[in-house]
Amino acid sequence: MNSNKITVVGGGTAGLISALILKTRFPQKNIQIIKSDRIDIIGVGEGSTEHFREFMKYCNITPQEIIKECDATVKLGVMFEGWTKVPYFHNIDDRIHSVKFGQYLASFGYLINQNYNQIETTNLSYKNNEIELSQLDPNNFLINQFHFNTFKLNKFLQKKCEEKNITITNDEIKKIILKDKNIHELRGEKSNYISDFFIDCTGFKRLLISKLNLKWLSYNDYLKLNHAIAFQTEDTENYNTYTLAKAMDYGWMWRIPVYGRWGNGYIFDDTLINAEQAKEEVEKLLNKKINVAKDIKFEAGALEKVWINNCVAVGLSANFVEPLEATSLGTSINHMFLLTHVLENYNQSMIDDYNNKINCIMENIRDFIFMHYMVEREDTLFWKKIKKITPPNTLREKLIKWNSRLPITDDFKETNYLLFFEKNWASVLWGLGLLDKNKIKKEYNSFSKDWETYCVSAYEKYKSSLNNLTLTHKKFLETWIIK
Repeated sequence: MNSNKITVVGGGTAGLISALILKTRFPQKNIQIIKSDRIDIIGVGEGSTEHFREFMKYCNITPQEIIKECDATVKLGVMFEGWTKVPYFHNIDDRIHSVKFGQYLASFGYLINQNYNQIETTNLSYKNNEIELSQLDPNNFLINQFHFNTFKLNKFLQKKCEEKNITITNDEIKKIILKDKNIHELRGEKSNYISDFFIDCTGFKRLLISKLNLKWLSYNDYLKLNHAIAFQTEDTENYNTYTLAKAMDYGWMWRIPVYGRWGNGYIFDDTLINAEQAKEEVEKLLNKKINVAKDIKFEAGALEKVWINNCVAVGLSANFVEPLEATSLGTSINHMFLLTHVLENYNQSMIDDYNNKINCIMENIRDFIFMHYMVEREDTLFWKKIKKITPPNTLREKLIKWNSRLPITDDFKETNYLLFFEKNWASVLWGLGLLDKNKIKKEYNSFSKDWETYCVSAYEKYKSSLNNLTLTHKKFLETWIIK
């Protein structure tokens, strides 16, 4: 089927990203956004994964623009404190982590064989919250992840949509008209809208896709957190170069720096404590009062089918898991990238294949998030409760393999649009202590000694490549802002 006119409903980040990707891929198509200024955006997802950089490249958006216009800061990864006895850092630096023998993660094998701790093996600028001076060269900009003010990001993305001649209409949809099981017309307060194809980015309301017999698949059997409070704290002299994920008594707290302030939140299991108790726990930890800006209840899960007839759900309309590892933006981006390959002349076979691949993406996320909770601590009711949960079968099967060897590329062949591949899993498995180091060493030492020489050379080259000339994180950002 042809889709010459595409309507995106929803003006949040997912809607704006969807429209930009579609217009970049299909410049001749008529892409419009319908949004309502009366509907507030969630506005607490202030971190990205490396997939956001891919979106930026695709849509010709520069890091300088993001830093200048979105109060962005640099994100090198996620620091996990309190989950394990020693903090660990999920960070992928391709200057070292891409060293492989075929599919084998040679750098991980080498570092484990040398008895390094996981947190010692990555770019250590996070310790002093500094950025390598070489990163000021736009042609040598290696940073793939950012934190940003979501509201300013939305304003910036809206400007980019307008530059691409994407029509943005402020209206509130009141009625959806179906014809032959397809969405035919949207009736708003100000006007009516007929389109060939629709993207539902209306968040938890699922305004469009809910009219097409959707089915929700809950992840509650595995992911127990269902409530979050979000709040801001004052600016500081410098900023972390990472998202802090700090384990709490009944969940975990995020701390994210954006230029001029910090965004924070506590995500918890509200079958064990309520929002007021969560607030008190945070205040005790920070030793100061906080003002809760957002109080959000949710259920982790995903639609069984995100594409039904002539409608695709993207963003919170399609799925939601807790913000650990900042999967929300990356999921929306990869959903849309995948859609661009199959939207032209689509048929039911393509729809079915798309839905299957999206389900694989979500299983990959669900299992990756669940694995973070496979920790030894059981000092509160929450951690005791988590300890008793049996992992999903899809994860258990992989963990059996990884008890004897490192993850390899072939373990993730469902689709190239998964969010987390072998390097991500190896990093977190190592940090959690879920790898059998003796077996990993045996696997590594089964290779030729010539390969060890190669690994030593690669690691020394990596260390020497780290620029000793650095700026504090905040000074680095201000240099870009002045430019």
